[in-house]
Amino acid sequence: MTDEAARIEQHTIYPIPAAERHGRAMDLFTVWFGSNIMILTIVTGALATTRFQLSLTAATAAILIGNLVGGVFMALHAAQGPQLGVPQMVQSRGQFGSFGAIFVVALVVVMYLGFVASNLVLGGESLHSIARAISDPVGIVLISLLSVAAAIYGYDLIHAYARWMTWVCGAALAVCFFWITVVNPLPSDIWQRGSVTLSGFLGMISVGALWQIAYAPYVSDYSRYMPADSGVRPAFWASYWGCVLGSALPMLLGALLGLTVADGNIVAGLASATQPISILIVIVFSIGIGATTAMNVYCGVLSSITVGQTFLPHWRPGAAARIVLCVVFMALALAMALEGAKNFMVNYENFLALLLCVMAPWTAVNLVDFYLIRHGAYDVPSFFEADGGIYGRYNPTALFCYGFGILIQVPFLATDLYTGPIAAAFGGVDISWLVALAVVGPLYYALAQRSGRARAVTGKGAPG
Repeated sequence: MTDEAARIEQHTIYPIPAAERHGRAMDLFTVWFGSNIMILTIVTGALATTRFQLSLTAATAAILIGNLVGGVFMALHAAQGPQLGVPQMVQSRGQFGSFGAIFVVALVVVMYLGFVASNLVLGGESLHSIARAISDPVGIVLISLLSVAAAIYGYDLIHAYARWMTWVCGAALAVCFFWITVVNPLPSDIWQRGSVTLSGFLGMISVGALWQIAYAPYVSDYSRYMPADSGVRPAFWASYWGCVLGSALPMLLGALLGLTVADGNIVAGLASATQPISILIVIVFSIGIGATTAMNVYCGVLSSITVGQTFLPHWRPGAAARIVLCVVFMALALAMALEGAKNFMVNYENFLALLLCVMAPWTAVNLVDFYLIRHGAYDVPSFFEADGGIYGRYNPTALFCYGFGILIQVPFLATDLYTGPIAAAFGGVDISWLVALAVVGPLYYALAQRSGRARAVTGKGAPG
């Protein structure tokens, strides 16, 4: 472990000084590759063959397409961190205004809580599957303790954790594929199982894309310490391939397992398929859950601080505040995990549907503003001014486009909770996120140009 990783991080949401910038593009590859190889990713991939009943060929294609497409948006956000040196949600003040960004940031906090709770549930189930003496609740608590410790130390320890997990979890994943294809071969008819439906195929593409887009609200949090001259392209490609490969490979494993389990219990299916080394495999993937959960807790706390600092602009939280909030945040997620463990898969699928609806229009506004309107030039000190600085308290243009982006998706939604008329007319095909991206991006660009926002780059002119 490096000296930096062994120290508790002192910074929170404020700009990282140039003298403390460090890291290289490879660090972005490992933080996203290592943190994605875990049980939750495997379970998400299994939706292709359990929830959507796809054949292995169709599942493979849908998983790859979804991750390759969604990864573009994720990686474009990653490239913003080195340029601005602040967390992603703080930067959103430059698009939505200081108070206008609160709604989006609050939704992101809920998103982090949901992902942490989901990971804790699966971590508890995994430990119980290999050690019956460890009940699910005890396993959930053990994983939470591992995760909160890494979150407390912060940025450098999380990066170091993910580097180790890149090698350890990567090797375990390779062993899994070898074990279920050579040592304990899959059923001979595995390629004939399942079917191909348009709704199922597009549904799994959406799940893969969402997996990537869900990282957008905090991907810059893990690149903001990098030197400002790191370059957009290296940050983009390192994050892109790290997250796409780290997500798609375990999802493919999940799709395979989904065709072999009768009761939909992917964790038990993994343990059964990797006998007699299942104890080692499950332990490794459970430890991997700790890395991802720590990332979600860490970023959830940064977003919570962002909300608090909006209302208390003279408050300058440091390491102590971050540590206390880490404990509080984990306690809330732990309560959610213990309460919702019995209906995990239903809750998780509904959670994914909600995320898809609220994240797509946000990412469209953010990327258009950063790359096409302001070309990466923001007045960072204005992010922390009580009145929002040159960006004001609200940007009506961004808020209108964001709200419109959510509303326009409603007829295209296809979920267990609600299916819109257009989605129903097309056999339950959900393309809501595509509609949001296709409409909100051009709309925001056109309205921002008309409002003069493009001229208000670094303090020259009024925000739109």
